[in-house]
Parts: sequence; structure tokens; C-alpha cells
Amino acid sequence: MIQTASAEKLYYSTLFGTAVEGYDVVAYFTDGKPVEGSKDHSVEWKGVDWYFANAEHKKMFEADPDKYAPQYGGYCAWAVSQGYTASTVPEAWKIVDGKLYLNYSKGVQSTWEEDIPGNIKLANNNWPGIVKDLK
Repeated sequence: MIQTASAEKLYYSTLFGTAVEGYDVVAYFTDGKPVEGSKDHSVEWKGVDWYFANAEHKKMFEADPDKYAPQYGGYCAWAVSQGYTASTVPEAWKIVDGKLYLNYSKGVQSTWEEDIPGNIKLANNNWPGIVKDLK
């Protein structure tokens, strides 16, 4: 999978420029599961196209994108905790303290979940340096 990174594109996106493989990030919060978004309900934010399942979710995102956008630019939370970036899959996700975290796979997510607070702390410390390398 090709990763897109530039000063404007700090969010992981597919080759086609969609965030989270075209899945609706608001649905993780409202439906408690990954739901495919639609091009009919899309928003460009931070250089990436975000797809939503419906107009309501699109409106919710537009009102507060930082609330719904995944942490660490949508890159794998485990990878960032280890000091690098990796792609993610929509099915490997978790909401912790109102924030969405994605992982490379369900297996990697299991490893990340062994110490969520510790891994979030490591990732939060690593992220500023990683962002510099992405620009």
C-alpha cells in the first residue's frame, strides 16, 4: 500500500487519497463498528478525502473533525508507539478516552492492547518526531 505524506497530507491515505480505506470515522463512535462510507458524502480535510455513510455523519465530522479523526494521522497506533509508521485496516480499531486509534491488523492490535496507556504515552512522545519526518 502506498502512503501519502506531505506538509498538507499528514493523514494516512490510500493510493486513491481516501482516509481509513473509505470508511466512515464517525460510525466508530455512533455505530460502534466500521461502516463503509460513500463518495456521495465526502469531505476533503487536511488534504485527504473522508467518506461517510450518510449526510448526518458528514455534518458531524465537519463540525468537529479533530473529535472523529483517528490519532497519529490514521497510522498504526502500535507502530507509532515503536517509533515508525504503518498502514492500518478499518477492522482493527479502538476508542480510548474519546479518541479513535487504528492498527495495522487485529494481531497487532492485540499486542497494542496489552498496555494501552503505556503505548499511547510512547506514541504521543514519538508522534512529533514522526510528523517532522513526514513533512
